[in-house]
Amino acid sequence: MASETRQPAPPPRSLTPLGRGRVRDPYADLLRDTRGLRREQAAARDAWFAGLRWDRKEETLFELEMLLKGLVCFANPRNHPGGAKRSPTVALDFKEELTIARMTLFRVVTLCRQLLDTRDRAYVFQRYLETLLPEDPARARMQRDAAVQESPEDALLHLRHSLTLIGELMDGLLRLERVPFRLFHASLAMVQREIARNQFFNPLIALEFRPEFDRIRTVPALDVIQAVDNDAAHRVTALGFLSMFRLLRYSQLVRALVGEPQQLQRVYVLLALLRSDARAIVGYLRGRAGAVLADGYERELLKIPAREIGQRFDQLAIEAHWLASLRGTLEAIASSLRVEIRAVFEVRVPSSQRSPSSADLARGVVSAMDGLDEVVQSAVVRLAQAIRPSLDTGDLFDGLDAKRTVSERLRRDVWMFAQVLRAFVTRARAVPESDDAWGSQSSFQFVREFLGYFRSMGYQLLRASDYPDFDRFLTAIEGLHESDFVDPARMISAINECERFGLFLVETFERISQRAELVGQAFDKRAAAVALRLHLGA
Repeated sequence: MASETRQPAPPPRSLTPLGRGRVRDPYADLLRDTRGLRREQAAARDAWFAGLRWDRKEETLFELEMLLKGLVCFANPRNHPGGAKRSPTVALDFKEELTIARMTLFRVVTLCRQLLDTRDRAYVFQRYLETLLPEDPARARMQRDAAVQESPEDALLHLRHSLTLIGELMDGLLRLERVPFRLFHASLAMVQREIARNQFFNPLIALEFRPEFDRIRTVPALDVIQAVDNDAAHRVTALGFLSMFRLLRYSQLVRALVGEPQQLQRVYVLLALLRSDARAIVGYLRGRAGAVLADGYERELLKIPAREIGQRFDQLAIEAHWLASLRGTLEAIASSLRVEIRAVFEVRVPSSQRSPSSADLARGVVSAMDGLDEVVQSAVVRLAQAIRPSLDTGDLFDGLDAKRTVSERLRRDVWMFAQVLRAFVTRARAVPESDDAWGSQSSFQFVREFLGYFRSMGYQLLRASDYPDFDRFLTAIEGLHESDFVDPARMISAINECERFGLFLVETFERISQRAELVGQAFDKRAAAVALRLHLGA
């Protein structure tokens, strides 16, 4: 992104963006712009929420909207736990899944009633009056008036009424011996239609955040976000933090159900929500975030008069390097999250089709959420330290457990990439020596796979490990990107550098294992090997 007429001095290992006196707050913009509400609707909803008078109103509203979104996600079998299905979807019985959806719908109606308070009693009386009216026009007029959504209370009443009716239909369907997929999907499609039509409670937008329950309350994380003056980077960073803290709240909702054996099956709806949102987050961080950063940098660059480019070249080059580093951090976070979600859904949580016992399901859910919390907390720390390298883990998460979680995750990542480097070096050195040894398409594919692993796993370890030969290693790896086929001299250089970095990672693994928070914590090589297989498969 820098000019080609002059080479800047090598950027420092830890970079911070340079401010430009930003006058707006993209964090607040992000919370406002993703709501999908008109200004007057947003104001009415804010006033309604402020008027609620009990302590758990935030938790109640959050659970309501996440269950609404979760029901829609649950209609898609791709969001269900379990590995590859041996039978086609249309051949499966979805009676168990419809039972889970019905349980969730009952909970949604209960939450609506809690938020409505006295208005719910008025609704029940109105429904009773409908049964007393003999004339169809009068009944239709009363139903038409009830469908008006001029306020959040009206919208909740409409949602409560429509979902109650759908729940009664589900009760009838559950009397069947078998529920095919199309019937299961049609039931939840009606739920989706009612949610999509709701004027005030429609959380179906991807990567949507609500100021009622998504504001970040961790002060150091807020300070990190505000430290980024580049508007595009600020927006992407804010979205990254909001997404990670939202996933942690999903984990809390899931864990809360573990203590309710009679309601534990509802966890599948929350897991469907988790998988759908995680897929959207990964897609944004891997695909869209880099383009947003590049476009923002280009806009700022075009604002600079041509006569000032030379004077500001070094500043622009440093910021370009910092943005590239931030993009690498976001891509690494996305890769880690993608692998962990695969582990949750393909390894740890049993499929609902197997009708697992409550004990087995609870055990799998707890294990899955433990792993997810580790990855998300590590992602928060990694993103924060990409902006403020001196930040301590304890500033973001309290207690020794958080430090242990982050250190354990770093130790596992170091071990995994050390195995990748060793396999690459072993395979590369086994290629017979000849002038065209690296000129074939198969050789190029082998190198391309390694470069993909480096992009998703190795780049952040290279930065985080404070590797003394950072620049030399990165130059050798970047040399492999620059041609359609591998140049033998560049390949030999890359092999040697990978070998050196692999030895350095082995030493780093030992140093991490000696940290105070990991004393007495044996390294789980089997779990790390499973994670590595999932990563390579992804």
